[in-house]
Amino acid sequence: MANTPSAEKRIRRNARREAINKGRKSRIRTFVKKVELAIDSGVRADAERAFQAAQPEMMRGVSRGVLHRNTVARKISRLAARIASLPQG
Repeated sequence: MANTPSAEKRIRRNARREAINKGRKSRIRTFVKKVELAIDSGVRADAERAFQAAQPEMMRGVSRGVLHRNTVARKISRLAARIASLPQG
């Protein structure tokens, strides 16, 4: 357990940040799930719209330090490749 006031404060701060970051990660996962569902439906236009909405959320997670930039870059790349493989129309 914490022995100093600064350590106790750090524990409180970490708990607050954890709650915020959990919410951010959950929001990002929701956006990614919407893209994956749109890809599975096979409608390219819907998938592209969902992808355009998800990309800024994912990059925001990088800028806020919730996710690593290479992880997000990899996920964006893989989603884009899956969308590109869908038939036009």
